Amino acid sequence: MKNYHNLLNEVLETGTRQANRTGIDAISIPGAMLKFDLTQGFPAITTKKLAFKSMCGELVGFLRGADSAAQFRELGCGFWDQNANENQAWLANPNREGVDDLGRVYGVQWRDWKCADGSSIDQVMNALLTIHKRPTDRRIIINAWRPDEFDQMALPPCHVMYQFLVNVEKKELNLCMYQRSCDLFLGVPMNIASASLFLEIMAHLTGYTARHFTHFMADAHIYVNHIDQVREQLYRLEYQPPRLAINPRIPRYDGRDFDPTWIDRIEPSDFTLVGYQHHYAIKAPMAV
Repeated sequence: MKNYHNLLNEVLETGTRQANRTGIDAISIPGAMLKFDLTQGFPAITTKKLAFKSMCGELVGFLRGADSAAQFRELGCGFWDQNANENQAWLANPNREGVDDLGRVYGVQWRDWKCADGSSIDQVMNALLTIHKRPTDRRIIINAWRPDEFDQMALPPCHVMYQFLVNVEKKELNLCMYQRSCDLFLGVPMNIASASLFLEIMAHLTGYTARHFTHFMADAHIYVNHIDQVREQLYRLEYQPPRLAINPRIPRYDGRDFDPTWIDRIEPSDFTLVGYQHHYAIKAPMAV
């Protein structure tokens, strides 16, 4: 995660202070990239504690097409409570369907992309099937950016697009993710871990080795009320990255019985970090 810490320093040293929709200014730079080799360990932040189980719950919620904060809470993730119930613009939106409703956010688009003819596309299942049947395809993309449905979302997506790339010769699966808005202190460590876990899951179910996760960031920023916390984090020494363990109940594809429907049966408890050594958590307010 040294590259992540270098990015924090870069933003503090070269970024520009700008206003944004949250009302809390941020120091930002336009355009950044981080790359992680998952064969060298799972990219969990060690200079503060990663809320790993909450992150797993959120990703499982996405993979189930969750559209309510209550669904995420049932999976052990409270990240969406504020966006569902404290975001003033969403509270005033006539499309909001009551307490905890999130509308057509991330996972809904991943699993139930509505078409003009009334049909629906399951992008996650399509990605699994394409990796299996046509691994050299350069269109294995999961997209959540729906301008025509922004008025039906508590929050437009920040991590907009995922593209899976297979190296057939090396039997490796790679992932590139594009994120339009990047809260470097609170959000990005979770985004890195979540996308890396997504890559590990897809590789496991299709029989590949998860290799490189490349994170493309557009507006990479540090909120001004996070600066002290970032400086505290940067003083800390890093530990070695942990290893991800996947519950053996989830079968790894071995060339015989391909069953992509396992994506619907995954639980947050199926994932564990082995040897995760970290510093204590650093609290900071979330800009909503």
